[in-house]
Amino acid sequence: MSTPSASTTRGPSTQGRSELGVALLLLVLGGWAVGDALRLPDVQARGPVDAKTIPLAVGALLILTALLLAVDVLRGGRGEQEAGEDVDLGHGSDWKTLGLLTAAFVANILLIDRLGWPVSGAVLFFGTTYALGSRHPVRNAIISIALSVGTWYLFNLALGIALPVGILKGIL
Repeated sequence: MSTPSASTTRGPSTQGRSELGVALLLLVLGGWAVGDALRLPDVQARGPVDAKTIPLAVGALLILTALLLAVDVLRGGRGEQEAGEDVDLGHGSDWKTLGLLTAAFVANILLIDRLGWPVSGAVLFFGTTYALGSRHPVRNAIISIALSVGTWYLFNLALGIALPVGILKGIL
């Protein structure tokens, strides 16, 4: 009769410890948010809420969440495994799709300063639709151009945030 080795059996005290890593990450992020908020310069507030209030609240909530998660994990609590809804969790990653999405984002990063947001955004939107399986290039191109030009106008006119116009300067 053989006995299982220590490496093949894991008791309840050693399972689920990865969630403590999440708690640690939340604790670090909360501490970082609080530390940055405390280093903000004092600015005269027009009401009871100043520039430090929201970052301090978010940091405190992150720290509280980290502590509650750590206590729950140490008491034996476990997160529910993802049910997957319509995703088959038995399959691995779709590297082709991930590669195409990465290429679309990298193209956007490389083109935005040279060609401007309307062009690089259209490349990003078109590349994303292609990577995710849409095979209607004319329709996707029209929608991508409309989205990129529309978001450029939204940011520039409605929000006052100047996105680079690039080669379309004078046209838009």
